[in-house]
Amino acid sequence: MKTTHLLYLHGFRSSPQSAKARLMAERVRHDHPATVWCCPQLPPSPAAAMELIRALTADWPRETMAVLGSSLGGCYAARLAVETGCARAVLLNPAVQPARDLAQYIGEQGSWQDPTERFYFRPDYVEQLRAIETGTLPHPAQCLAIIAKGDEVLDWREMVARHPGVQLRLVEGGDHGLSDFESAHLDAVIDFLQLA
Repeated sequence: MKTTHLLYLHGFRSSPQSAKARLMAERVRHDHPATVWCCPQLPPSPAAAMELIRALTADWPRETMAVLGSSLGGCYAARLAVETGCARAVLLNPAVQPARDLAQYIGEQGSWQDPTERFYFRPDYVEQLRAIETGTLPHPAQCLAIIAKGDEVLDWREMVARHPGVQLRLVEGGDHGLSDFESAHLDAVIDFLQLA
């Protein structure tokens, strides 16, 4: 069954203007115009982000929807996949222990795409992250994970261990942002998603 609805979730301090989000948006628009595309700006509060994600997908057909998440967005995507049993999920260097990893970022932060955009990452957000962290996925065969051993932010071994049984593309080298996404991974992601 083809994917009719696709949600893209960006990472911490990122936005719908990230390189991967823009590449995906353009490919969907150009090659798969029948697919509903959604890539929201996520609020800094993890609880508010999940509330927005659930609201945006509340009416989506579970059997033909997919979610793609990068870094912290990968954590959110895994949570949504667990909650909805959606048809497909793609995780790009997904955060698997964001409460631990982001505790050092409490305070004012700037966006990667626009450093003039500021937000405050509050201490209670760490507990909100802890509340949404997931264990292993119940339907790992419905998930593609692209994980770079060269990720300078997250430990690839933790990512692989958290998501056993997924369709895994383990990248020798690489980086956290998957700067080779367009040349090395975009086509594989599109093929996996089976977009309408």
